[in-house]
Amino acid sequence: MNSVSNSGLSGRSLVALAVLNFFLADARDGLGPFLDGFLATHGWSPMTLGIVATLGGVLGLIATPLFGALVDASSHKRLLIVIPVTLVTAAALWTLASPGNASVFGGQSMTAIVGAVIGPALMGLTLGLVGESAFSQQVARNEFWNHAGNVFSLACVYAATIVWGLNGVIGLMLVTAIAAIIATLAIRPDDIDNDVARGLTKDKDLANHPDERLATTASPSGYSVLANSRGLVLLALTLLVFHFGNAPMSRLIAQNFSIQLGTPFRTTAIVTGVSQLSMIAMALLAPFLIRRFGLASVFIIALCALPLRGAIAGSVPSFGSIYPVQFLDGVGAGLIGIATPIAAERILAGTGRFNVGLGAVMTVQGIGASLSNVVAGWLTDRGGYGLAYWVHGGVALFALALFMLGREAIAPRASPKLNDAEPKVTRA
Repeated sequence: MNSVSNSGLSGRSLVALAVLNFFLADARDGLGPFLDGFLATHGWSPMTLGIVATLGGVLGLIATPLFGALVDASSHKRLLIVIPVTLVTAAALWTLASPGNASVFGGQSMTAIVGAVIGPALMGLTLGLVGESAFSQQVARNEFWNHAGNVFSLACVYAATIVWGLNGVIGLMLVTAIAAIIATLAIRPDDIDNDVARGLTKDKDLANHPDERLATTASPSGYSVLANSRGLVLLALTLLVFHFGNAPMSRLIAQNFSIQLGTPFRTTAIVTGVSQLSMIAMALLAPFLIRRFGLASVFIIALCALPLRGAIAGSVPSFGSIYPVQFLDGVGAGLIGIATPIAAERILAGTGRFNVGLGAVMTVQGIGASLSNVVAGWLTDRGGYGLAYWVHGGVALFALALFMLGREAIAPRASPKLNDAEPKVTRA
């Protein structure tokens, strides 16, 4: 076990973590939201694009829990970010160079498999750097820098495509991948406590805390702790339903208006940029909401945003509808993205199975997201984009009902010791 605690965390590592999140926004997903708009203007149908997304989702959900276990066991968490970023970028460049069946299906399959390790690795790295007491705050900071990086990247893509066309997109992908790798390597390995990173050993100042949940645990629990955790199971099922409804919405909007306007990269940049700006606001607001109203309230706000989003998208067919629709995407997906790892960490505190547990949750939610892509493609072919918006937005009502049934188990209250905690930083 590393001897580093929160009190020894260097400023360099925290700055590098912020820079990593800023550039990882573009480097972890390859073409990300641009893929659908790009392929739609090359003649790919909504149904075929749904199959592509589903294939990637299925492969990702198979790989995620395995990689979660790998992150728990590995002391080389930086490497588990560097290698996937390199491979994801290579796959995206292959697709841009030759958007045929081999590059699209092959490239997206590789992106899904290797990309599945980045999420657990980043969460494990974060927990290992700042410890449990500051984890909630740091997750919000990570999300802030991630979404800020997305907005910056989208603005650059918009400008680069005007000046240089597709070559501008390729150049930006290379720059962001290299920057993410450099930032990862700038994090000091000695600042990462690998036991804390797996949710096993707590911060030294919490080791003797009277709350049994915060006591130091000598060894990891068995994997059965995951299946026997009511809160973790209900969290996973709630997210499965939510992501079944939410996952295809932005993809469909990007497809729809890319075809109408004939500018896939610029249109997608605007559509995605609105939601990312909203997510920045949510990242800034989330710590206050969690402290003031509790984690459960954050989940409720997020789950309520999706039905409203679907109703607006289904009712207003003009391009102007993207502004309220994508703002609500930022509220829903943005808050869910912050609340999920915090809830998983609270549920699994002391088990030593945080990353594999979070990976399991991500796998189940990935099932919902994957299945939704084919359903969304079928609905769009049958009744147009409006029908798909209404159906997928309405699905979130079931997620809200499920959450309300198990809210105490899904979003347990934090110990007062964990509230308002900040990482203690010393200058390197």
